[in-house]
Amino acid sequence: MKTTYYGQSAIMIETEGKKLLFDPFISPNPAAGHINIHDLEPDYILVSHGHGDHVADLLAIQRDSDAKVICIAEIGAWLNKQGIDNVHAMNIGGNFNFDFGRVKMVNAVHSSTMPDGAAGGNPAGFVIYSEGKKVYYAGDTALTYDMKLLEDENLDWAFLPMGDNYTMGVDDAIKATRFINCQNIIGMHYDTFPVITINKDEAMEKFIKAGINLKLPSIGESLDL
Repeated sequence: MKTTYYGQSAIMIETEGKKLLFDPFISPNPAAGHINIHDLEPDYILVSHGHGDHVADLLAIQRDSDAKVICIAEIGAWLNKQGIDNVHAMNIGGNFNFDFGRVKMVNAVHSSTMPDGAAGGNPAGFVIYSEGKKVYYAGDTALTYDMKLLEDENLDWAFLPMGDNYTMGVDDAIKATRFINCQNIIGMHYDTFPVITINKDEAMEKFIKAGINLKLPSIGESLDL
C-alpha cells in the first residue's frame, strides 16, 4: 500500500491495484503547481465534505477518469446535478465493500457547504480496510471524543489535520492519536494558507516527545504504508 501527498488534504492511496484519491484540491494550490491533475487517473475519489479546498478539482478529475465518487448522500445528489452519476453515496456509520476493500464512513466535527452554496451534508472521515491494513482519513475535524470509537480498530496509519484555525492543531492532533490508538500519523491541512501555517520542526518535536511517529511529506512525495 502506497500513499502520495498532493498538498492540503489531497492524498492518493494505491491498494489492490486501485487508486483512491481523497479531497482533490490541487490546481488552485501554488505549492502544487508541479502536479498535473490530468495525470492522476484515480479509480475512486473519496470526498470528506464540500468546501472548496477539498473539492476544487473534483469535477475535472472525475470527468477525466470516470472515477467512482464515494461521499455522503447530499454531495452525491449535488454531483448528480452536475451530470455525474458514477457515485456511491454513504452516510455516517455505514460500511461498504468495494473491489479494493472496505470503507467505513465516520464522524467528523466541522461544517460542509458546496462551492455554489448548496448543502454539503455532514462532514465525514473514512476508515479504509485493505491489504490487511486499516487506515483512517480524518478529513477536516476538531478533536472529538467520537474518535475513541476507533480505539479498538488497531489502526496502522492515520491522516490527521493539524493546521489549527479551521481544524484541530498539533496539540489536539496528539490527543487524537491517543483516542484512536494509532502510532503512525501523516499530517495534513497545514501551510496552504497563512492562518494554517505550522512550525514543522516544533510539531515533529512534540510528536517525538509523545512517542508518536509523525510524517510531514512534501507535495508529490510518496510513502509506503
